[in-house]
Order: sequence, then C-alpha cells, then structure tokens
Amino acid sequence: MRRLGSHRIHGKTGGAGTKGTVAKLSIGVIVLLICTFSLLFSANIRRDPEPTRSSKINVEELWESKNFEYCGRVLSLQPPSAPRSDWPPPTEETNGYLRVRCNGGLNQQRSAICNAVLTARIMNATLVLPELDANSFWHDDSGFQGIYDVEHFIETLKYDVKIVGKIPDVHKNGKTKKIKAFQAMKEHSAIYLTPFSHRLAEEIDNPEYQRLRCRVNYHALRFKPHIMKLSESIVDKLRSQEHFMSIHLRFQMDMLAFAGCFDIFNPEEQKIIKKYRKENFAEKRLIYNERRAIGKCPLTPEEVGLILRAMRFDNSTRIYLAAGELFGGERFMKPFRTLFPRLDNHSSVDPSSEELSPNSQGLIGSAVDYMVCLMSDIFMPTYDGPSNFANNLLGHRLYHGFRTTIRPDRKGLAPVFVAREKGKTAGLEEAVRRVMMKTNFGGPHCHTDSTVVGLGR
Repeated sequence: MRRLGSHRIHGKTGGAGTKGTVAKLSIGVIVLLICTFSLLFSANIRRDPEPTRSSKINVEELWESKNFEYCGRVLSLQPPSAPRSDWPPPTEETNGYLRVRCNGGLNQQRSAICNAVLTARIMNATLVLPELDANSFWHDDSGFQGIYDVEHFIETLKYDVKIVGKIPDVHKNGKTKKIKAFQAMKEHSAIYLTPFSHRLAEEIDNPEYQRLRCRVNYHALRFKPHIMKLSESIVDKLRSQEHFMSIHLRFQMDMLAFAGCFDIFNPEEQKIIKKYRKENFAEKRLIYNERRAIGKCPLTPEEVGLILRAMRFDNSTRIYLAAGELFGGERFMKPFRTLFPRLDNHSSVDPSSEELSPNSQGLIGSAVDYMVCLMSDIFMPTYDGPSNFANNLLGHRLYHGFRTTIRPDRKGLAPVFVAREKGKTAGLEEAVRRVMMKTNFGGPHCHTDSTVVGLGR
C-alpha cells in the first residue's frame, strides 16, 4: 500500500511537471519564432541595399594614400626589415665564395639575388656579385653592374654578408692564375650555382631570414642613378596633370602559352602559341574553359577596360602600361584604347630618351617600368599568378606605405565576362562592381587576433 501510495503521489507530481514543461516549451517556441522572423527581416534589410553598396566604389579615395590606422592601432611607417634579435656581422674569415648565375627576366633575377644573399648568410660564405643571364630572356648583357648600384648594394648589406666583385686571382710561383669554377670549388672552397632562381623555399621558419630578404629586395637592390633619374622624369611628366595609374598588362605569348589559354585566338595564332608551349613547357592537357573558370587565364586588354569603367574611372584617366609585346597586337588593344584613350608607356612618355631607345624591351626598359609602377598612385596587375614582376611590386608597394593596388578577382569575374560573350550584357557593370567590392585595394588585412598581415610584426 505504501508503495502504491508513493506511486500515486509521484504520478500527480509528474502530471503537474508535464504541464509546466509544455508551458515553458510553448514560450520557447514563440521566442524562437520571433527571433527567426527578426533575423530574416534584418537579413533582407542588409541584402536589399547590396546593389547600392556595390556602386559605391569611391574613385577619389582610391587615388589617395592609405590611412595607416588599421586593426585598432596606428601602424608605424618604419620599414620592418631591421634585425630584432642577435644578428652578428659576417666573420672576417668565411667558409669560401658563393657565385651564382641568375636566369629569367629582371624580376625573377631579383628574387634570385635575394635568395643568393640569404644563402651566403646561411653558409657563412663570401658572395660574388651575382651574374645576370643575358641570353635566355632579354638578350641583354647589361649585367648586375649595368642595372644596379653596386656600391649601395655592398654598403647596405655589409652587416649581413661579405660581398666581392669577383673571386680573387691566385698567385702561384710568381704567376697570376684565374680560378675556374670546378677548381674553386675543390681547391678554394667556392661554389658556383647555375641556374640559380628558386633554390630556397619561400617559407622559412626564421623571421630574421625573411627580414634579410626584405632588406635585399626593398633597400639594397637600388637601380643605378641614371635609371632612377629617368624613371622619376617619366613619373613627373605623368603626374603633370594630377594622378596616373600603372597597369601590368600581362598578355604576352609566353604567359598565354603557359596558362593554356588558346581559344580566344584565331587558328593561326593558336598554332603559334601551341608550338611555343610544346617547345618550352612540359606536356599537359589543358582545357581553356576550365582554366578560365578557375581564374588561370590573363585578363584581355578589353576586360581590363571594362573593369575600370565599371569602377567609375572615366576616359580621362591617364594610364601607364608596363607591358612587353602583346600577342594579337592592335586587335586586342583597340577596344581598350577606345575606352581609355590616354595610354602611355616609357617610350611614348619620353620618346626622346636615348637611354631607352635601344633598350626599351631589355633590362633597362623593365627597370624603368618597375620604378614607374612602384611610384604610381594606383597599380593594377592583370595576372599575378606566376608573375615575378607583379608579385614583387605588390610586396614592394605594401612595404612602402600601403599604396592602392587593384587586384581583379579573375575567378570571380570569369562567369561575368563569359555571360557577356554569350550576349548577356544587362547588368554587366553592376556585376563587375559587385566582384570588385570584395577586394581590399592594397590595404592590409587583419587576423582575428588583431595582428597585421604583411608587416613582419
């Protein structure tokens, strides 16, 4: 009986509890529904103005230097490449000589020089001034001494590595004897590395080594005074009417062949590109539509013009083109020039330059292009995949003050331009702006822990 009574008491309590629970659940459901409707309503409010937001790219702000207050603090303008831990100077006696030959174009060579200095530091070796390959790309024998300020290079890095102009001659039995590479390596502790470009990993888990790379790239590698003077003269002429933008128009045969972007060309042009690819790159099956969809194809000159027009740059914008010989020539340039007629390059800005006329496509011409792009108010690379020129400049401009950079999202823009080619032109500019609004225009971006990316801090 006692047991039965306790069950009855338990049953009554359970019934009351059930009613209470149901009541609480009902209130919870009502609250949940209210929250859900509130969230949907606020999401719609945020979503509705999006087209208006996408049209608010402020061109005037893009022309200005970046505000240095980011991530909740003001950034120091002091270049962050100085050593911050124990960094002893090179020893009087090193382990030998390091001699390198840098292949590729000017900016691939520039990256190789940074790696050569770091390699010499790691090996405690004396670096012989790097040799620049004269044949594989530029057919230009200017060499390191013809492009860079050698005295400045050695002076800037004197606390990092020992540098000499050449391996010393050997005096033996009263005779002077030049050391060949293999003799130097075996008998005199010297190493000759050729070709020397990507011999070191990009990511090295030692901040001081990365800072040394920055010191080389952004401080020690200064072009010779006459190149700097010529570049500044061109910038002054371009700035004589306020702002100017520089564009690295990467639409040359080598890059198009590398990327596997053939289908926009006529059969004869395709034959030329495919032949170049077969002779210079490993065989690989490349499907144009797939390559383009993932952003692997360089933008055409016309697409560059459409992006700028969608961003509200007008046709009075002065544009400096850093570009080699464009594949397809005037057929591809004409639509761009129609949209933006004020196009210049180093030859058209200063046609009287005796310095550039014989070397407009050589190392000096590339050096001038680099400096003009570095000093421009806005820089826009049209292909920053395996592009040493664009990537070096992106880092250099970031390092020296967060200057505005427009980096088109080729993957995001691909469906927009494909739709245009199929005749769907309605809302083109709005669609382009919507993609471009997602870029940071060259400013730094913050991690969730409020550190600043790209500063080495």
